[in-house]
Amino acid sequence: MEKPKLFIPGPTHVDSELLSSLAEYPVGHRSAQFSELYDEVVDGVQKVLFTSNRILLGTCSATGLMESAVRNTVQKRCANFVCGAFSKRWHEITASCGIECDSISVELGKATKPEAVREALETGKYDTITVVHNETSTGVMNPIAEIAEVVRDFPDVVLLVDMVSSMASVKVEVDKLGIDVALASVQKGWGLPPGFAVCSVSDRIFERSEQISNKGYYFDFKVMEKYAKKSQTPTTPSIPHMQGLRAQLARIFKDGLENRFQHHIKLAEEVRSWVRQKFDTFAESGYESNTVTCAGNPNGIDLIEMANRLLKRGYMISGGYGPLKGKTFRIAHMGNLQMDDIRDLLTTMDNVLDEM
Repeated sequence: MEKPKLFIPGPTHVDSELLSSLAEYPVGHRSAQFSELYDEVVDGVQKVLFTSNRILLGTCSATGLMESAVRNTVQKRCANFVCGAFSKRWHEITASCGIECDSISVELGKATKPEAVREALETGKYDTITVVHNETSTGVMNPIAEIAEVVRDFPDVVLLVDMVSSMASVKVEVDKLGIDVALASVQKGWGLPPGFAVCSVSDRIFERSEQISNKGYYFDFKVMEKYAKKSQTPTTPSIPHMQGLRAQLARIFKDGLENRFQHHIKLAEEVRSWVRQKFDTFAESGYESNTVTCAGNPNGIDLIEMANRLLKRGYMISGGYGPLKGKTFRIAHMGNLQMDDIRDLLTTMDNVLDEM
């Protein structure tokens, strides 16, 4: 049976050209050829993130880098700002590592506001904060520029940002904002199969890491930095993913980076317009995501039946996540999806709703 086209917020749709790039014959990971590949990928990721910070590559999901980020940075206490399932996960990761931390939460569907960040940091308790830029479970995009502006008023505090469902689809100028760690896996905005992750790391994070023990080995930033300086990774990476990233970066720059960001805004506007006519947007007004729309269900439609009927027609969307299961559904509009893809999906959804 032909696989359905993915409109779920990860893994996202991967077209045949990109899939082919992952099937290239591998190179030795200690060879000059590998280092050339490494440098191409790192240079491209830096351009996408508008940063001169070092880029680290992880053969893992973004969850691995979330753990790495807190284990390498928190010396005093961490404030985990929570607005949904994945920001909550970062708090759970921090706590499970035995790190002193607090969860500072808002109601589901609401955004983390800069005022809440300032209030927490003014206590003087924290030297690290974690923020999810784009909360995939609720379709909320947190105001990262405003949050970063607050953090800059507290020079002893480092800012760790989960950009899992925004990186490579939403413009975030890492250096301009002063983000110390920006991390993501590649199966969302990057539009590649899952199993690989990237992050940018500032110099002061490496300084912190040097002073911290019990970080493990696989995700020790100082170990990763040592090899990165030689255009290498500490252990054998997923070379196919790096080849795929190189191919995707080439396409991004050919099309134009700014064009890519504007493209995702247009996709988001198309989906939100449809959702507001048929359902309602779950995210707080003014904080809706540009890569995934979470829809409420004011008319009590059988969302599971709707999703099943779509699946039979070759389209896969996502249901609500965690406590929102059965109450919301999500449509992704990130990565490789085009406007024609979105319009095909929405037309099919109209037909499905007319039948129900």
